[in-house]
Amino acid sequence: MGCKWVFTTKYKFHTNLWHRLFGDFCTCGKAKSVRILLSLATTLDWPLQQLDIKNAFLNGDLKKKFICILRGQGYSQAQTNHAMFIKLLGDGKITILIVYVDDIILTEDDENEMNRLKTCLTAEFEIKDLGSLRYFLGIEVARSKKGIVVSQRKYILDLLKETRMSGYKPVDTPIDPNKNLGDSKQKAPLIYLSHTRLDIAFAVSMVSQFMHSPSKEHLEAAYRILRYLKSSPRKGLLFKKGGQQTIEGYRCKLGWAHDK
Repeated sequence: MGCKWVFTTKYKFHTNLWHRLFGDFCTCGKAKSVRILLSLATTLDWPLQQLDIKNAFLNGDLKKKFICILRGQGYSQAQTNHAMFIKLLGDGKITILIVYVDDIILTEDDENEMNRLKTCLTAEFEIKDLGSLRYFLGIEVARSKKGIVVSQRKYILDLLKETRMSGYKPVDTPIDPNKNLGDSKQKAPLIYLSHTRLDIAFAVSMVSQFMHSPSKEHLEAAYRILRYLKSSPRKGLLFKKGGQQTIEGYRCKLGWAHDK
């Protein structure tokens, strides 16, 4: 039996790039929950542990078994995010875990409950205790006396490499204020990087409105966001210790800036 090399040419690279940058990303909802969990752990000085379950959710039966075990241990599944499980103890203490595929973030104010849960899961699954949280869903986590810093440096560098933008010249701003991209009533989710890079949130929200019918101008705007990310891949969020535990809401006139 003979063999031969087969070379293929990938067409419509720019179209694929557009959908890669602005298409749906299934972990966006989980990332919001993770961000809230990090803020809570920082404020209350809770530990953050990471577990890995081998082949946990590759099999539907294993997924059902995992959920049944947690419920049997007194954990309830959050309504807004089914990947989050919460257990309220009688003495007012709480344990929270977030699951994504085979990765678990675990935090609590009761060390005994955390160790008991680890023992319970180890008896049913092949568990690897990764220790303190370092990396989850493309988010790098670093803890210090000041608080918790999250960034997506590796995610950005991988994205630049994947989109062939590593050699492009960086820019200082994510969007050109002198360009008008037009109006669109279409809605699209923000790309995943906006969870730790709030400085690109406005630019991404503007460009992603045209994801269903992008033009050359919109593609150039997407390139500019990538070039801006290249100039500052290490930027991220800092969750400071001692922050407030209240939620504040603000109201503003949407057309105020336009009127000015």
